[in-house]
Amino acid sequence: MSKSTDVRPVATQLYYIPCTLRVPLKFGSAVSTHIQCARVKMEVCDADGNRASGWGETPLSGNWVWPSSLDYSVREAALMAFCEKLAIAWADVEAMGHAMEVGHDFLEQQLPALLDAFNRGRDEEDMPWLAALVCCSAFDIALHDAYGNLNKVPVYETYNSNYMSRDLSQFVTPATGTDVSFDGKYPQDFFQLPHPTSLSAWHLVGGKDPLTAFDDDIVLPQDDYPVLLKDWIRTDGLTCLKIKLCGTDAVWDYKRIVDIGNIAIEEGVVWLTTDFNCTVTDPAYVNAILDRLIVEHPRICGMLLYVEQPFPYELEENRIDVHSVSSRKPLFMDESAHDWELVRLGRELGWTGVALKTCKTQTGALLSLCWAKAHGMTLMVQDLTNPMLAQIPHVLLAAHAGTIMGVETNAMQFYPDASQPEARVHPGLYQRREGVVRLDSLAGNGFGYRVDEIERELPEPVVVAGA
Repeated sequence: MSKSTDVRPVATQLYYIPCTLRVPLKFGSAVSTHIQCARVKMEVCDADGNRASGWGETPLSGNWVWPSSLDYSVREAALMAFCEKLAIAWADVEAMGHAMEVGHDFLEQQLPALLDAFNRGRDEEDMPWLAALVCCSAFDIALHDAYGNLNKVPVYETYNSNYMSRDLSQFVTPATGTDVSFDGKYPQDFFQLPHPTSLSAWHLVGGKDPLTAFDDDIVLPQDDYPVLLKDWIRTDGLTCLKIKLCGTDAVWDYKRIVDIGNIAIEEGVVWLTTDFNCTVTDPAYVNAILDRLIVEHPRICGMLLYVEQPFPYELEENRIDVHSVSSRKPLFMDESAHDWELVRLGRELGWTGVALKTCKTQTGALLSLCWAKAHGMTLMVQDLTNPMLAQIPHVLLAAHAGTIMGVETNAMQFYPDASQPEARVHPGLYQRREGVVRLDSLAGNGFGYRVDEIERELPEPVVVAGA
């Protein structure tokens, strides 16, 4: 069944915006110092030939999407090359529908074949599925924005039967042995409405971040932003800290939690979480840290709101039973939660929560949100260090998801100046004050970017496809 609001993509433009990190960001065993952001403009049309454009953006974070010993420059070049192939493929889509429907069909029917063909043409190791999703996300986000713009409505007001021809039962399947049904249900049925206009902001404490004093080998950035953790807490009024751990050195990890926990207590921080970035292979590693914390530092242990993704993200290849961890603390999937089907598998293995990310596509994030909520799983929305336009769908997802606590948002730590044009229009989204980010500047159709007011000078597009 078609609707007059249905659209299809007809043209794309792909841009790259480089960002240099003011301080290094440590992901597990890898360190990032720079990144390319893919920005996409997508034009869509309806059955009557009316057209509108939308925008999407995502950082191509090679160390996160593609952990490997392969040189970072090789991985980054592959991500960019795949984005360029996607620009052509998206401009050639023939299906019409709601953005959720067109996006889902592309993810299911075209993206796997595109990735297979891309990997067959490579001499190095295959690019993983997570990397393909991240490349695709900028296009999918642009599709949702364009859909709202063409229909002259904020896109979060369209995830219902008035605009969608397919209910959720056409996209997702309940877990066996439950009384969950998606018949007649739409994403909007699982949103927090009305959504909040401010969210508690989680600050990322990277593995190389100095806490209270500068190490001799630290090169200080030449700017006016904080560097030490205490200064960040005081400047931004932070109440939530996410601690990056290595997952391969229990002594270092435990000390890092205790050191940061003590600072948190001194400075009035309320919540902590730990992120092992997929480097742990045995639940006993995490259990031992948690068990020691509750005995030696019970207050710090009590401040740990949840534990994030200790185990390898290839969930189907590493079916680790994690019930022993989630019996101690809520355990959230992040890298493993590529889609709702892996969330279903994670639930079977003992995971109790899901960290959503728009960089795995807006379509996929919404389907995972609905599946998880329907099955009683808790939600969080995690950052991929999203600057510029990427920040806006990211924070909107958190506002509508009803997370366990606020949203992770850390681009202002690592490349705050990259977002200056956007920050002049949306100041509350690109700085954290009194521990929150604010969404009240968002207005208009699509994602409410107000892109015409943002004085952003873009480079020449690397791909222009479609008509």
